[in-house]
Amino acid sequence: MADIPDKILDGCKKGKESDQRKLYDFLSPKMYGLCLQYASNTDDAKDIMQEGFIKVFRKIEQYTGKGSLEGWVRRIMINTALERYRSQVIMQTVDEKTAIKNDLVYEETIENISADDIIAMIQSLTPKYRMVFNLYAIEGYSHKEIAEKLGISEGTSKSNLSRARSVLKEKVNKLFHVSGEKIK
Repeated sequence: MADIPDKILDGCKKGKESDQRKLYDFLSPKMYGLCLQYASNTDDAKDIMQEGFIKVFRKIEQYTGKGSLEGWVRRIMINTALERYRSQVIMQTVDEKTAIKNDLVYEETIENISADDIIAMIQSLTPKYRMVFNLYAIEGYSHKEIAEKLGISEGTSKSNLSRARSVLKEKVNKLFHVSGEKIK
């Protein structure tokens, strides 16, 4: 993806709607995909993205040019998704002792799953599991960082990730059960 021209960024900082539209059109496909990872359905993803872009345009003056604009917008979208679900769902602790150990899914199995299947599986996770899974497995946050962002303990983050992986593994097994394969 090409860089966003400075002219468009400057126009956004001045509140020019035509430049805001250009920035939106430029970034919305990637941001929608990101929002889908955190949402439970497409309508929620669209709402998160819209709320996120409203914040982007309100805070565009705060973008200093350090790092990519796309990365800055991405963080706003993630934080918007976290705020939305933090207000809707009380994060519940999963006892670490009850968390199930998981093995990694074989690489060749992943190659047989479509992106739509993966997104649907992630969207079907409960919000608490989906948030931790996305932040850890996709965004690369540590359990300490996740705990701070979500207001939970590191142990809860670890156990929620473990449970999310277990649920996803079950879904992959169901998907491939027809062919007689089983993921260990």
